[in-house]
Amino acid sequence: MHLLLGKVMGNTERNIRVKGALAVAFSAMLWGIDGILLTPQLYNLNTSFVVFLLHLFPFVLMNCFFYREYRQLKTMTRSDLIYFLLVALFGGALGTLAIVKSLFLLNFNNLSVVVLLQKLQPIFAILLARIILKERVKKDFVLWAAIALVAGYFMTFGWNLPDFSTNGIATFYAALLSLLAAFSFGSSTVFSKKILGNYSFVTSTFFRYGFTTLIMLGIVLVGGHIGDFTQVTGRNWLFVALIGLTTGSGAIFLYYYGLRNVKASISTFLELLYPITAVVLDYFVNHTKYSVVQWIAAFVMLFAIVMLNINKKIFNS
Repeated sequence: MHLLLGKVMGNTERNIRVKGALAVAFSAMLWGIDGILLTPQLYNLNTSFVVFLLHLFPFVLMNCFFYREYRQLKTMTRSDLIYFLLVALFGGALGTLAIVKSLFLLNFNNLSVVVLLQKLQPIFAILLARIILKERVKKDFVLWAAIALVAGYFMTFGWNLPDFSTNGIATFYAALLSLLAAFSFGSSTVFSKKILGNYSFVTSTFFRYGFTTLIMLGIVLVGGHIGDFTQVTGRNWLFVALIGLTTGSGAIFLYYYGLRNVKASISTFLELLYPITAVVLDYFVNHTKYSVVQWIAAFVMLFAIVMLNINKKIFNS
């Protein structure tokens, strides 16, 4: 009887973890769709103002349904507030601003340096997960993680070496911003995991967007772009609403739901589905051509990500 009960509980726990992994994976795919099809439609607006709008609209909408979440402020500890602010600062504000600005510096050309450096995100997340969450990494994890990273390199460059001389100083600053984005997103993954140990994914999403909106409001005010509302066209508002409801807050809801049941060090590799989705869409939508090596590497990366989640030894570590 005890053996049967233990088996049922084990299967239930495994199913919860699989559902969590699928939620994180799907949210990453939504972000890939956003990067190719949606956010580029806001090119006529200032970068910081775009990030502000993409957090303001969903947060205003959330207030219509989840206004009772403000009660959580009364019971939040100082540590909770700090982690919420860290998630908003790194994942919501700095990370998004850094990666978008780095792309602007290169005028969306020769993005190899940006893409490569952003793939350092899992390394930052793993290091912080070990330090903050005390997560242990087993050999199987290291093996598939290494395969995913190597495949990511070949998916980005094929057989070629990265070119660090493009556009001179602009490339240098773009590289620094890409490192900042990688560190920011990796840090946010770990900080979010810390929050989700005490709060629901609804509460976590609500306050992430709330605090990020406040941070971005300050940045927009200091930058003198608060008056840019007059430059927002009807088409811009349409895409702001679409992003806010789907690839923005919608994806974050899914991400936080999944992150409650998936280790931070694993979820950060699941998020590599973002570049894979972007590559596929870029091929079919923008007709960007990739070599056979790059396509093979993309499938190898996907396989490595799958193995990271179905490997029982990794999940139980």
